[in-house]
Amino acid sequence: VQLQASGGGSVQAGGSLRLSCAASGVSFSSVSFNSYVMSWFRQAPGKEREFVSAINRGRSTYYADSVKGRFTISRDNAKNTVYLQMNSLKPEDTAVYYCAADRQVIVSSYFSASSYDYWGQGTLVTVSS
Repeated sequence: VQLQASGGGSVQAGGSLRLSCAASGVSFSSVSFNSYVMSWFRQAPGKEREFVSAINRGRSTYYADSVKGRFTISRDNAKNTVYLQMNSLKPEDTAVYYCAADRQVIVSSYFSASSYDYWGQGTLVTVSS
């Protein structure tokens, strides 16, 4: 199983970026990608990894309070890909962003990194003031 995150970069405050996470491998070819909860987490230097957003098989979406109204998560099941559109970026959004996937995570655990079996390699987002 592989999750390949991309789309990170350096932007000024107020700018936008779109992250992508493409899933591939045995588990995603034999089992519908749609059965996975797909999430984004981020980790800033010296800080714990924190939940950013999740989308489930019913396309219900969940966001951390810090990104509500600015970030939008979506999925394209035909492409086995999940996206994170990030608008109105702030310096405090600077972090390595990771995508994560799991088939069995329940709603109350979406926010916990330990609930996910599969992780991407991370993509760096840097927002300058």
